Amino acid sequence: VQLQASGGGLVQAGGSLRLSCKILGSTFNVNSGSWYRQVPGQQRELVGKIDTSGTTDYSDSVKGRFTITRYYPTKTMYLQMDSLKPEDTAMYYCFTTYRNRDYWGQGTLVTVSS
Repeated sequence: VQLQASGGGLVQAGGSLRLSCKILGSTFNVNSGSWYRQVPGQQRELVGKIDTSGTTDYSDSVKGRFTITRYYPTKTMYLQMDSLKPEDTAMYYCFTTYRNRDYWGQGTLVTVSS
């Protein structure tokens, strides 16, 4: 089982990016999941999450700018990031659990220039 994260890149402040996290090699789907980010030398922080009912929750730093969605047919979770700021620069990781096991994506780098 793998979580394949993609979509990172370089963007100017005020721009947008959409990150994807696809489940590979398993029959389970992205019923719930989270996005985290990490800056070198700092702890990994929770960006937002989506639960099995589709309810989302976000950190205060991204609320109103970031949106998590999921698409069952392709077993993919998305992180839509709008109005990006330089402080959003980080490695972004997707995360989910299934049958009491944790699964992390490999990370995708987002760089926001001022």
